[in-house]
Amino acid sequence: MMKTKKIVFITGATSGIGKACAEKFAANNFDVIITGRRNELLKELAAQLEQKYHSDILCLNFDVRKLAEVKKAIASLEGKWKEIDILVNNAGLAAGLDPIDKGNIDDWETMIDTNIKGLLYVSRQIIPIMTSRNSGHIINIGSIAGKEVYANGNVYCATKSAVDSLTKAMRIDLLKYGIKVTAVHPGAVETEFSLVRLKGNEQAAKNVYKGFKPLIGADIAEIVHYVSSQPEHVNINDIVVMPTAQASTAYFFKKE
Repeated sequence: MMKTKKIVFITGATSGIGKACAEKFAANNFDVIITGRRNELLKELAAQLEQKYHSDILCLNFDVRKLAEVKKAIASLEGKWKEIDILVNNAGLAAGLDPIDKGNIDDWETMIDTNIKGLLYVSRQIIPIMTSRNSGHIINIGSIAGKEVYANGNVYCATKSAVDSLTKAMRIDLLKYGIKVTAVHPGAVETEFSLVRLKGNEQAAKNVYKGFKPLIGADIAEIVHYVSSQPEHVNINDIVVMPTAQASTAYFFKKE
């Protein structure tokens, strides 16, 4: 299968920002590799995108936290699919809102394994594909939580701070290969994020965004595509984006 379009590889593509990125890139003439843990949702999204945009969509069903699964999935790529142009490290989550002295160890491990180790596992398998061609673009989805710590954010903030540091480290280490590295750090985005963090409590998740208009996945996808579409000599290093009603991790203007 000959490659006629650029290829983007997106982790955590079954919902939220990842799903919106898959749609944005498919709409802009990319072939897309979508990955995630929920295989049925991947298949549904692939069918929708192929029908709507006539792009080729490849589903890879794996958990970024499991190195063996990551290795097997990426090693299975054949033909044009091995020529990945853009990696969007989007898979990430927050679990719980406990203060550090009452922290749930399982929540800590889930966040560290997904947000840091998962990003590293995927990047480690895909970066050699890019270095062998002296081209590529890695876009890491961070968070305002990686720039400013907030009460009860402790380990989540630490994992996103790690994403910020790893992005800078990648940019330095991959400089000689001409590989671009960008971080996009969103503030409040209404996705499954709060529902996951609050262990499925739908009302509490809705209340997080009550009284103001949050960002949505499509807003972030617009920015991710924008940074990827710059001329070859232009790299956008770092973007922090928040709703107009948010000034920092702790300051919101909420209407009654």
